[in-house]
Amino acid sequence: MSGSRRLGIAVVRGRSMLPTLRDGDRLLVRYAVLPEPGRLAVVRLPDGVVSVKRLELVDEHGWWFTRDNVAEGLDSWTFGRASTADDVLATVLARLWPRPRPF
Repeated sequence: MSGSRRLGIAVVRGRSMLPTLRDGDRLLVRYAVLPEPGRLAVVRLPDGVVSVKRLELVDEHGWWFTRDNVAEGLDSWTFGRASTADDVLATVLARLWPRPRPF
């Protein structure tokens, strides 16, 4: 993306990131940022769905991402493979609503 650092808003849907994030939370995200392990990120799942997950680790195949709530949702352990670097769309900077909080 030629170094651009666009900001955007993401809305959490579902319960896979409880207790960190709740359904309906509004997040401030930054596109075109080099992701880091442990960060929350907006990722494209293998089925094409866009979701907020935690970046776990990166290897030669790409990023592995996880959910915070092991009883809900999907992650790399469910799909059995890593996502490519292109599937990490943005990193989460902060929760804006309902209770602002940096990440």
